[in-house]
Amino acid sequence: MTSAAGRARAGKDAVGPTPIPTLAEVARLAKVSTSTASKALSGQGKLRAETRQRVREAAAALGFQPNPYARGLIRGRTFTVGLITDDGFGRFSIPVLLGAEDALGAGQMALFFCDSRDDPIRQRHYVSMLVARRVDGLIVTGRVTDVRPALEVPPSMPVVYAVIRSANEADTCVTYDDEAGGRVAVEHLIAMGRRRIAHVTGPRHHFAASARFRGWQRAIAHAGLPSVRPDLSFGAWSEEWGRQAAVVLAAEVPELDGVFCGSDQVARGVIDGLREGGRRVPHDVAVVGFDNWEVMATGRRPMLTSVDPDLHTVGRVAAEHLLAAIDGEPRPGLHMIAPRLVVRESTAAKPHPAAPPQH
Repeated sequence: MTSAAGRARAGKDAVGPTPIPTLAEVARLAKVSTSTASKALSGQGKLRAETRQRVREAAAALGFQPNPYARGLIRGRTFTVGLITDDGFGRFSIPVLLGAEDALGAGQMALFFCDSRDDPIRQRHYVSMLVARRVDGLIVTGRVTDVRPALEVPPSMPVVYAVIRSANEADTCVTYDDEAGGRVAVEHLIAMGRRRIAHVTGPRHHFAASARFRGWQRAIAHAGLPSVRPDLSFGAWSEEWGRQAAVVLAAEVPELDGVFCGSDQVARGVIDGLREGGRRVPHDVAVVGFDNWEVMATGRRPMLTSVDPDLHTVGRVAAEHLLAAIDGEPRPGLHMIAPRLVVRESTAAKPHPAAPPQH
């Protein structure tokens, strides 16, 4: 039988497939016990520096690779994470999921995706199922940035909220900054030379609608511009509401030259309503949406300039915070991701008025 040391010396000259080295062989080569070898390679226990070094050199000589799943089982980990969402359509939860997988994949973690479909009973079922499966942690996400009650889970279960926020300020929440997105949109319109900028958005009771309204309002005030028809701002998250509001704006605000919309759906309706009112986009009125929803932003002409909440980054950062919590280093509080503007055809510099003819 070939000894561990002999196989290490044989190296590439060995004939046939090379057996996978074991921790026991590392221990024999380093002349320590198996438990000491395990502690040396995992960084645990109180060992002398020379002992750790001898074990590491033996592992390197044998080509031994510690099994992260075996280490996890020793520590009670399953290398799985649950993601619970109420966004059955997937418009918001899928980008968050993809971002989370980017972070979890680097840690060799598997993810269970559970859609509660806005049903509290279904959500409780999923929570019970995931807890029974002993997942290492949970990500809770949804389609709105509103505050929701904290999830009822065992105190030892790490939970991170993504997009949606927990009512418990001690929880870890990762979301995007709605108000900052509103400011970015209005500042872009101002930079394009627009000075009479209206805002059309969703229901006032939605956190996102109110926060984006504040962003519009504060950017307008900071620039010293008038607030254009704030009574028309709040409505529904729909193209039809956007169209109705734009028809009124086109008829009653002749100097209107910009509209910031609280969603891309609303923005598509606004563009239709402006067209009905004889206004050209972007020549007469520049329009900015919110969400950067591909099918809405690029599916028709003009293609829509839109604020991208960067949901992929929200998901990735949420997963990174969850991994930290699993490792015993939670990062409580609200963590905000800055939205970014994606400029397309619906905004352009305001044309200069034609000079009067010279006599």
